[in-house]
Amino acid sequence: MGRGDLSDVEWELIGPLLPSERGRWARPAGDNRRFLNGMLHVLRVGCPWRDMHERYGKWNSVYVRFRRWAEQGVWDALLQTLIDLGLTDDWQHMIDSTTVRGHVSAVGGKGGLLRRLLVDRAAALRAKSTPAATIKDCLSGSS
Repeated sequence: MGRGDLSDVEWELIGPLLPSERGRWARPAGDNRRFLNGMLHVLRVGCPWRDMHERYGKWNSVYVRFRRWAEQGVWDALLQTLIDLGLTDDWQHMIDSTTVRGHVSAVGGKGGLLRRLLVDRAAALRAKSTPAATIKDCLSGSS
């Protein structure tokens, strides 16, 4: 059992709430506990599914089961059961600042005193470096 994996006591509580997986003759279904630990590892660490540790099985198998359970409403039912048992509150704290990204323009936005000062300063420097008579003026005046 790795660090962060479900303990035996936690598994005894959660295990029966998960749907049993039916494997095929050639490929039996994997252990729900191992798959759940893999899902929790990816969600806890924040790594891509492909970078999941190998001890949890094939990343694609874990991801497919995660998506299947989400579509079947297993996660909602599990959360509701834990709330009914009084083991958690009904708040869902599932946001992380590392996964919420702002748009590139969210950094500085338009306007503001600093931007105006910088634009004015750039315009003043541009005016100083521009000659009074441009090449275009000289060419148009000579013809």
